[in-house]
Amino acid sequence: MKNLMFAAVLSLGTMTAFAQEEETVVEEVATEVTEVAEAQDTYAEVAVEEVPAAISEALEAAHPGATISQAYMNEEAEYKLEVAKEDGETAELYADAEGNWIEK
Repeated sequence: MKNLMFAAVLSLGTMTAFAQEEETVVEEVATEVTEVAEAQDTYAEVAVEEVPAAISEALEAAHPGATISQAYMNEEAEYKLEVAKEDGETAELYADAEGNWIEK
């Protein structure tokens, strides 16, 4: 009976150690994924005048009368635009340098 109890305690202790180790690995992977996502989402502000003409033309076609309030660009030359529409609404739009809209 003592041997059975001893084996049960050892098994439980081993399972607990594996569970803690697995939890640590999951947390590390989640942290790495978050860091990569944040790195890819890093935009630096650029002057509105520096936004490519293709984006301005695409904005006028898709949202007539809208104006770019602020513009940001990331390392992949993707632009995040804060836009003010004629009706007073604001929007956050994403486009590549050729004026193609990006879903984010």
